[in-house]
Amino acid sequence: MKKVLVLGSSGQVGAYLCEYLKNSGCDVLEFDLVNGSKQDLRVYSNELLVESIRSCDFVFFLAFDVGGSHYLEKYQDTFQFISNNMKIMTNTFEYLALFNKPFVFASSQMSNMSQSTYGLLKSIGEKNSIALGGVVVKFWNVYGVERNAEKFHVISDFIDMARQGGPIRMRTTGDETRDFLYADDCSRGLIAIMNNYSNVPESREVHLANHSWTSIREIAQIIGDHFSVEVIPGVKNDSIQAGIKNSPKRDFEHFWKPEISIKAGIVKIIQDLESS
Repeated sequence: MKKVLVLGSSGQVGAYLCEYLKNSGCDVLEFDLVNGSKQDLRVYSNELLVESIRSCDFVFFLAFDVGGSHYLEKYQDTFQFISNNMKIMTNTFEYLALFNKPFVFASSQMSNMSQSTYGLLKSIGEKNSIALGGVVVKFWNVYGVERNAEKFHVISDFIDMARQGGPIRMRTTGDETRDFLYADDCSRGLIAIMNNYSNVPESREVHLANHSWTSIREIAQIIGDHFSVEVIPGVKNDSIQAGIKNSPKRDFEHFWKPEISIKAGIVKIIQDLESS
């Protein structure tokens, strides 16, 4: 039985991934700050982290201090945000190097966006990962059930407004488009990377995306129609990605393909929230 360590196991992607790994027969080591201070990746010489990496067969490095666009606008240029993520990466990469473990580092399609501190930090993580022989996976706007309202991404934010009776008040005009990937599809993709670790592209970089572009206004309308609430667009343009639109590569699709449409994914989230 493969022992798999998931750093950031309670996060938006991590929670889904852990369930998939367990269902596939893996022994899963969950590691997340929400489980207590012993699982704080910012702590240097964290004994539990050392032992967890030493004893596992594979590592998914998903942990990061991050949230949706509102969270990034508020915190990404603060010392604490930068310090948190630098500590998380420094400590984790040190022990991945020490024990020479195969791993996946969760990056973002924003890693080439120099106007974003978050993007710059992910770029640093990518360079460390490649230097250590790991695999970089770039996510395109992964969405799923979220529990921390402060870190809500756009879909969770709109659903929350609608569940409270609306209206859905958009922060931007909603004209910007995004490639959204449901967390179940993302989890299957991550497991495919682990199972085909030696066969990933020579660049050691894999892109996980749905390859379908949807405007933020369309997202709001799908949710508004489901709950029969009004959608009110904002007046400002998106400032986080500043109009930059990256195109995901498709050179891993012979191992994995997304299956869940944006509308089906949104409905699944709503159903999960209503049944919990």
